[in-house]
Amino acid sequence: MELLKEEKTVSQISSEYGIHFTMLHKWKKIATDRLASVFEDEEKKSSAVLIKQHEKETEELYSKIGKLSTPLEWLKKKSGINIE
Repeated sequence: MELLKEEKTVSQISSEYGIHFTMLHKWKKIATDRLASVFEDEEKKSSAVLIKQHEKETEELYSKIGKLSTPLEWLKKKSGINIE
């Protein structure tokens, strides 16, 4: 928090807490880069997750349909039954 407030220099914070100044610079960069995502709409995030889950389920179901229809067509052909 003190890094983001910028009331003290990085050197002061480094000596006060015994943390190397390069690590403090790295932490500050990470915090400022990711700060905007804290305020993103949770509903938007959850809807994106739901869409991905739906797409995955749809893909799995189409795969199952394909696996089931192939033997069905083979059985229809071998039995001579023409069901439409």
